[in-house]
Amino acid sequence: MKSFLHVGCGPKRKDRTTKGFNSPDWQEIRLDIDPSVQPDVIGTMTDMSAVASESVDAIYSSHNIEHLYPHEVPLAFAEFLRVLKPDGFFVVTCPDLQSVCKLVAEDQLTEAAYTSPAGPIAPIDILYGHRPPMARGNLYMAHRCGFTSRVLDGTLRSCGFQAVASMARGRAPFFDLFALASKSARPEAELRALAQLHFPI
Repeated sequence: MKSFLHVGCGPKRKDRTTKGFNSPDWQEIRLDIDPSVQPDVIGTMTDMSAVASESVDAIYSSHNIEHLYPHEVPLAFAEFLRVLKPDGFFVVTCPDLQSVCKLVAEDQLTEAAYTSPAGPIAPIDILYGHRPPMARGNLYMAHRCGFTSRVLDGTLRSCGFQAVASMARGRAPFFDLFALASKSARPEAELRALAQLHFPI
């Protein structure tokens, strides 16, 4: 059975990852900084020393990398490359700053862009972190960096990933980016097929 590392899992399980990972073919290994969510491994994106090198087939990270400072992103991506097997791949999703900043340019910084289960979400929440949890003291929710599609693609490649496919959903209620980055070179058709399994329709 193949294994994927669910980085920054929070309370989520593999049924809330991708349609590709939500399969009996994949074993989920949950990693989080917060012991209260009962992860399999306690760690951070920049220090996954509890995970052996070249031990997982894939990594999934949803809305985590924006919580890093810009200088920490290459450290995290280096850790991801270290724990991936030679033919492994990384699926990441994060906010799409290009589409969010269109709303900011229209002077809608604090107006609701959409309503989530946690309540109204404004561009300021997407840019800097969801305000209500931070007001209650959960500063893990703060956002410290951000990406456009081009910058995310370029950052993954500059950090050592050999092939990248990406997509942007710059509309409500998403305003997000997806990328699939392969540790080794892959034919474009193979990369596209993987992306179809792990990107939203």
